Amino acid sequence: MADFTIYSGPSEEWTALAATLPPLADVSPEEKKRVTNELREASAAKDMLDNNFYSLVTLTDYSVPTRDGSAVEARTYIPKSAPKDSLLPVYIHLHGGGFLLGTLSSEDGICSRLALGANVIVLNVNYRHTPEFTYPTAWNDVEDATLWLHSQLSTSSSENPIPGDPEKVVMGGISAGAWITSSIALRQNIGQILTTIPKLAGQVLMIPCVTHQDCYAPQRARLKDESKCSFIENADAPILPAKVARLFSDLLKIENPREDDLCLSPGNATPEQVRGMPPAVFGITGLDPLRDQGLLYGMLLAENGAPTDVHLFHGLPHGFRRYGDKLTESKRWDRVMEEGIKWVLSKPEAGPFEVKLK
Repeated sequence: MADFTIYSGPSEEWTALAATLPPLADVSPEEKKRVTNELREASAAKDMLDNNFYSLVTLTDYSVPTRDGSAVEARTYIPKSAPKDSLLPVYIHLHGGGFLLGTLSSEDGICSRLALGANVIVLNVNYRHTPEFTYPTAWNDVEDATLWLHSQLSTSSSENPIPGDPEKVVMGGISAGAWITSSIALRQNIGQILTTIPKLAGQVLMIPCVTHQDCYAPQRARLKDESKCSFIENADAPILPAKVARLFSDLLKIENPREDDLCLSPGNATPEQVRGMPPAVFGITGLDPLRDQGLLYGMLLAENGAPTDVHLFHGLPHGFRRYGDKLTESKRWDRVMEEGIKWVLSKPEAGPFEVKLK
């Protein structure tokens, strides 16, 4: 039985920073979306200028058709230093924000940093959001975008191909984006979706949700003491307290969620279903309601032969990276993502479940 309570409690650095932060504002989802997206885009724009990313990375916009006759925005980031005649790996980036928050431009900084740090092409997919679009729209958008990507790679018949290697496509995301990633990687592994394209080369799951909170019983039963699960222990955690997680979930308008719906709850997969999964990198925060389900999913993969690289940010809450240089672990977060992409592409061997704290 698993026990992750050793990762509980805030760090001294977080406690000091938290004392300077305003309380969470109690506003409507629409107002939260407007304000947060404006702040994220402003932060990303500053990041682009401060790091001179525009001179180092080529940005190209696309309109990706979806199965319902609509389209979603996408943007590639290609290092200008990349040889013109080479095929780079591709990293599909899916932003976080509880399916409510996030825009294409809010991800410019992180996507440029990943493109340069991991020497890959990054495809940033702006899947559609709640409250206007509900489950499973975001999941379908990313599946459609993955198929579209393969139709545009250099080995395809596209007029202006993306110079990427179809055998080296990695998917990753943050929070909600990691949820979608884990779902798509699992369902491709068992042959439910994306059967006409090469298997994902890896997945990068940062602060992931992998199980709908109303379908958490199978995972929770694997804990030594269910009363001390992170959903209870961190119910009042900063940034993502349980009530905010519930708001995000409710906006998806999922009726009667099933524990065996692997699109919605990949964390409930069986050992047989995860065998043969591509390598997976995890970035998990200790002060997070989602902590235990991420660790349990990493354990499930490792115990069934999937290479895993699990990193825990002790004492920090979900989404701490937004505070940048105010927290020393922000640099490690960036390193975990950049080195994680390289690691999954290296075709690593499977090993025992291990949680890295540094």
